[in-house]
Amino acid sequence: MLNDEICKLREELNCSIINGEDYSIIYQISVQLDELIATYYNMEIKSPKRKTRCIISNSVVSTQ
Repeated sequence: MLNDEICKLREELNCSIINGEDYSIIYQISVQLDELIATYYNMEIKSPKRKTRCIISNSVVSTQ
């Protein structure tokens, strides 16, 4: 699932920053994460059954 991939890549990015990885690696992961998030939001916008929840950071917020 796309959301799982986003969470996994977010964790990878956070670990890379904490471990002081080279900036080019951090940047590459960040770009990949941005692309996944954009794909996720595009799918949500185009979905005929829009969910009544949205994901913000690491928490779920109801939009009802």
